[in-house]
Amino acid sequence: MKRLATLLAVSLSLGWLVACRSTPQATPKAQRLSYPATKKVPVVDDYHGVKVADPYRWLEELDSADTRAWVEAQNRVTFHFLEQIPRRQQIRQRLQELWNYERFSTPFRRGSYYFFFHNSGLQPQSVLYVTQDVRGTKRVLIDPNQLSSDGTVALSGLSPSLDGRLLAYSVSEAGSDWQTWKVRRVDTGEDLPDILRWTKFTGAAWLPDGSGFFYGRYDQPEPGKEKVATNYNQKLFFHKLGNAQEQDQLVYARPDHPEWSFAPEVTDDGAYLVISVRVGTDRRNRLYYQALRSPQGPVVPLLDAFDASYEFVDNEGDTFFVLTDKDAPKGRLVAISLDRPSPHHWQTVIPEASETLQAVTRVGPYLFARYLKDAVTQVKVFSLDGQLVKVLSLPGLGTASGFAGDRFQRETFFTFTSFLTPGTVYRVDLATLEPEKLFEPKFAFDPSRFETKQVFVTSADGTRVPMFVVHRTGLLLNGQNPTLLYGYGGFNVSVTPSFSPRTIAWLEMGGVYAVGNLRGGSEYGEEWHQAGMLKNKQKVFDDFIACAEWLIANRYTSSRKLAINGASNGGLLVGAAMTQRPELFAAAVPAVGVMDMLRFHKFTIGWAWVSEYGSADDPNMFPVLYRYSPLHNLRDGVCYPATFVTTADHDDRVVPSHSFKFAARLQEAQGCDQPVLIRIETRAGHGAGKPTTKQIEEATDVLAFLTQVLGMAGGGAP
Repeated sequence: MKRLATLLAVSLSLGWLVACRSTPQATPKAQRLSYPATKKVPVVDDYHGVKVADPYRWLEELDSADTRAWVEAQNRVTFHFLEQIPRRQQIRQRLQELWNYERFSTPFRRGSYYFFFHNSGLQPQSVLYVTQDVRGTKRVLIDPNQLSSDGTVALSGLSPSLDGRLLAYSVSEAGSDWQTWKVRRVDTGEDLPDILRWTKFTGAAWLPDGSGFFYGRYDQPEPGKEKVATNYNQKLFFHKLGNAQEQDQLVYARPDHPEWSFAPEVTDDGAYLVISVRVGTDRRNRLYYQALRSPQGPVVPLLDAFDASYEFVDNEGDTFFVLTDKDAPKGRLVAISLDRPSPHHWQTVIPEASETLQAVTRVGPYLFARYLKDAVTQVKVFSLDGQLVKVLSLPGLGTASGFAGDRFQRETFFTFTSFLTPGTVYRVDLATLEPEKLFEPKFAFDPSRFETKQVFVTSADGTRVPMFVVHRTGLLLNGQNPTLLYGYGGFNVSVTPSFSPRTIAWLEMGGVYAVGNLRGGSEYGEEWHQAGMLKNKQKVFDDFIACAEWLIANRYTSSRKLAINGASNGGLLVGAAMTQRPELFAAAVPAVGVMDMLRFHKFTIGWAWVSEYGSADDPNMFPVLYRYSPLHNLRDGVCYPATFVTTADHDDRVVPSHSFKFAARLQEAQGCDQPVLIRIETRAGHGAGKPTTKQIEEATDVLAFLTQVLGMAGGGAP
């Protein structure tokens, strides 16, 4: 429950030589497009003696008149192409039908109140409801659809007080990471005058008496630089209700370490403020605490070695339960006494297992432990002393999330989903520990016509990599099936089965959908993560390429029918794969991708990814990054796959100049008639909070593009 306060946080030579020897045949009706002229400005950087040209540097000036004109011109070409696709309207209509189903989030409880989101189907944003009877009448607490005319203002954070009477909530505009926090009375729905600005990547941690909460914020950026300026020097503050933000008390700051950030949490008993100290996206962190009985007391380092991941779960008096991967790459739960915190005094509560321990929550007298076994969820229930009580029965192979609560509660909730099953909400009574169905969506789709299988692929170095494959039952393996391969592979993020109307529409059109569980993620613990980061990043691309080759070798598809997709770090994955092995793919859809590996750390929160990627400023990492950076590995005259780049003009996570520069260079380099298009969304960001209408529009255009370039325009009902 306490984690509800925490916010919702690539080789040149071989690939190019292969590309020069073998180019894909043109897709049906391919013709060379006339792209907008993109000027080149002589800019050259010196990286440790290597001169690197950056002629499209001017596209980093997002608000310049030249960049705006370029964006408008590119969108005109893109949408003219899309408007000529015969099935585009049919696809949009089917997506609207598929999206139009009732959806509930996992409920959570504070005091006598239950909170959950609900969307009737096509509402731009889901609405926050509150009730005192989870099966009874609900009322609207916050309707973000009333906050803007176009649905682009979204709720980005929630934290109710311990008794549930007050709700701290944050809103974000046009997909930005910047949050504005407000406070609402739950009984009346009225907002208090409190407003907190210039916050990012923070939750709100309430004192037990509801008098105020802890949160992190940054200094106000220079006017006009809000979307691109680097984010350093987060500080931890306490906000007392009724005070102006300028009066907030500084709790902790480290100007000597401007890259540190602070995630606050207050223990259920109100005794301690627990602070997770992080450096960017590094999974290693520090754990500090402050005894709240002495509010002016010191912040005490508990675990300060920065040698592993430490996640506070709960406490019993002065003993902290901490989930860690120290000396346990797949995770274990330990009990740490505050007066004897050194590791040789730790007591193991839940030992490391063969499965990967991803999360532990305490609810009442139990510990709910969520594991991954080959990227599929398992849930085990333990007593506080670590005795296994029960393995929860789940509906099938899929993903279970939720299990929030606190020591005072006697129930918890979770949501189960799979590739073919929309999110179904379950309640678990602690008296029986038996899941009972609470909310089940009614969806206009027959899952029995399709099947999901898990296969294991051998990567270039012999590593066994899991992959999910979803398709029509009885699929004919003739090598001619249009196939969309998705991947991410980074930042210790696992990719597990999830439901998407876009995927369903693709399957209905006769497509095969595949998801690779690549190194760099957390599917098999920290060792799996480290095997795909820094100097090992090429292994992620090798895994993805191996998945593609498996699909072809096993006659699911062919190079002329295979498309690849990924977003953010997954966009980098797609960019690297298509530049290294252009002959392997017919189409590529990189979304909001990190494409310039030499300059990513110079914008907004990009510096935080250095722990994952390394930095071009480091002479040891520069050649690694330069070998796989998608922007820098495009070569004139190579026939690259048909490419549909997507980004958003307000993305302040991966700034859109990554996609702008990559698309401009790819249009220049393309050696055949395969189209190279970029779709630039307006009043949208990295993806979080994107309204339903924009999700449908983008999914329509992605699928329409794929049907056209993969030769699907003539067959199969959508």
